[in-house]
Amino acid sequence: MVKLFVGGFPLDMTELDLVKIINLHGEVSTIKIVRDKKTRICKGYAFLEMKDREGAENAVIALDGTPMGDRTLNVKINEETFVKKAPPKRSFGGYNNSYSNSGNSNTGNTSRSYSKPADETAKPKRPRRAI
Repeated sequence: MVKLFVGGFPLDMTELDLVKIINLHGEVSTIKIVRDKKTRICKGYAFLEMKDREGAENAVIALDGTPMGDRTLNVKINEETFVKKAPPKRSFGGYNNSYSNSGNSNTGNTSRSYSKPADETAKPKRPRRAI
């Protein structure tokens, strides 16, 4: 699968119209025209996936720079395939673990361990007074 960016087409063009144009040069697998979230009006660009690289290259050679109405097509192969990392989870209240680099940071564990003093002859702790 090869991803294409297609921009500069008329805003009233549908997915089917765009696929018909691109399909002349290679087989289109998927298409997504980007639209405004509220008004659902086309923003004038789309992302396509084509079955093979040869068809994608043929579409770029044939269609990039082609005038359509009052606009000019911009067709590019999208080489960058990256995975967006999720933002670090943050704590709301208490300690924020994402900014601590020291070994003494509180990691959110509420369990505590008690170790006996190394010297058994150490003075024992005084019992608490009842209030």
